[in-house]
Amino acid sequence: MTATTRQHTASVLFGQALRYENRADPYPFYEQLRQQPVVCTEDGTWLVSGHREISLLLRDPRISADRRNPQQQQPIRKSLLVEDPPRHDQLRHLVTEQFVPRVMGMRDHIDALVTGLLDAHTSERPGQLDVVGDLAYPLPVTVICELLGVPREDERLFGSLARRLTRGLDPIDTQTEDELRELQQARGELIEYLEGLITRHDATGGDDLLSGLMQSQGPDGPMDPVDLRVTLGLLLIAGHETTVNLIANGTLALLRHPEALARLRTDPDLATPLVEEVLRYDPPVQMSGRSTLTDIDIAGTTIPKGARVRLLLAAANRDPHRFPDPDRFLPDRPDNAHLGFGGGIHYCIGATLARAEAQIALTALARRLESPRLVADPPPYRDNAILRGPERLPVSFARLVPDPRAT
Repeated sequence: MTATTRQHTASVLFGQALRYENRADPYPFYEQLRQQPVVCTEDGTWLVSGHREISLLLRDPRISADRRNPQQQQPIRKSLLVEDPPRHDQLRHLVTEQFVPRVMGMRDHIDALVTGLLDAHTSERPGQLDVVGDLAYPLPVTVICELLGVPREDERLFGSLARRLTRGLDPIDTQTEDELRELQQARGELIEYLEGLITRHDATGGDDLLSGLMQSQGPDGPMDPVDLRVTLGLLLIAGHETTVNLIANGTLALLRHPEALARLRTDPDLATPLVEEVLRYDPPVQMSGRSTLTDIDIAGTTIPKGARVRLLLAAANRDPHRFPDPDRFLPDRPDNAHLGFGGGIHYCIGATLARAEAQIALTALARRLESPRLVADPPPYRDNAILRGPERLPVSFARLVPDPRAT
């Protein structure tokens, strides 16, 4: 196969994986892309789909987290998600110092929120539940808003902005002009809201995450207002949207594998490895963007300096060279070194919180929904190809089993 043919084939396969009609199952296209684990497409983007290759690149200082071509960068303020050392390390230290202590010890509160959501929505519609709209969406938005100190009356607005902004993570050539204008408008609305939120906290203070970030001191002093605003925007999206998909994708996997659902119902300890398997088998983040700072030799080819790179995490998570029987959902899969939360210095800062929310939500669904079944399979999916998950996940069930801990 000539280089031109390989580029064309890769472009076609990647394009098919991004198409909405294949959103429910992009994995056959990822499987074909893995036949050439590092390949250049016709537009010059390099696709990396092998587990070994992505694991190496995630830890390689010669590759930048900034998805733009380094030779065309302009001096704009970026979130730690797309920053490189040393600036990344400085920002991450400030956030971790305030974020991690507040997340530890939240499991009981998350459990109570899940119980309340299930009780409230199933009493309104007995025997019916939209797992996305009734549980997977409101749970993480409530948690992240409480952490950040967002007033409860603003939670709906905050969640709506997050959903509008996630479309901007998709490749720009998949977005229409109307979508790009909508994205710009949503960014403006978020900036305006966050500036007001920061101003109110500056006047009143508090013990929430935002107040902690405003008061924290790094080697270069506290975060300046722009860094603070950018960091809050990142936590809003990263702390909410990915968890929505993790819970929804996990529910979908359980309902498609009733033997795993039955095991979880009687063995809540299974939730820990099961969520790791969901992160491998059907990850909420399908891919991540990078750019090269110098030539990189890998998998028998050379990615040139200044190249755009897409790390296809979902493809790597089903690499048969790393995972035996990779297309099979095994809730207690051993040695599950998935890339669902990325890797290296940019490993997901909210991984602990996302795991807790998913473990508690999936266990509650297994324990309390009697005879659940999917109303539609596949369910309707969201437009977003990178943060991939169902738009709605309607489930019918015989009854809501009372929470035994409430008696």
